[in-house]
Amino acid sequence: MLGYAFCGSFCTHALALRELRKLTESGYEVLPIMSETVWQTDTRFGSAAALRGEVERLCGREIVHTVVQAEPLGPKTRLEALIISPCTGNTLAKLANGITDTAVCMAAKAHLRSDRPLIVSLASNDALSANLKNIATLLTRKHVYFVPMNQDDPEKKPHSLVADFTRIPETLHAALEGRQFRRLFL
Repeated sequence: MLGYAFCGSFCTHALALRELRKLTESGYEVLPIMSETVWQTDTRFGSAAALRGEVERLCGREIVHTVVQAEPLGPKTRLEALIISPCTGNTLAKLANGITDTAVCMAAKAHLRSDRPLIVSLASNDALSANLKNIATLLTRKHVYFVPMNQDDPEKKPHSLVADFTRIPETLHAALEGRQFRRLFL
């Protein structure tokens, strides 16, 4: 079973949903996870209830959305891999610094205790500024793999990086073999 976690880059949720749909249609069993912010926040991109409904429909199971629910994911519920898609800069910083105050961060910490792959599909407006050091930290961390990414708008958002969500399956397969899918930056 895979874990698939959503963080609050709301403008990329449609992309993340599309890839989740592909994974479930390919036969993967998926345990859905959401940050508390995603679980409860309505935005101009859609309502929290609609997103929750679609994710639960695709996965056929309830969403893990609290720290307490996420904690057993390493020792008791062993996932083959955990994908965070989208992963915000905030969550990236927490992962790099060992902070586990959200369901997604706790799921990642618990999962990494089992030495299994964590796939990060980044969507961050400050990836090439305040969060660059956190990318570097996680690139050196064993069992952490990044989905290839690029600058989505170098002129208007010069510090922004967004993963190519269509590369999640390739990154997953490489991570399951213990290697980082290349090219990392597109």
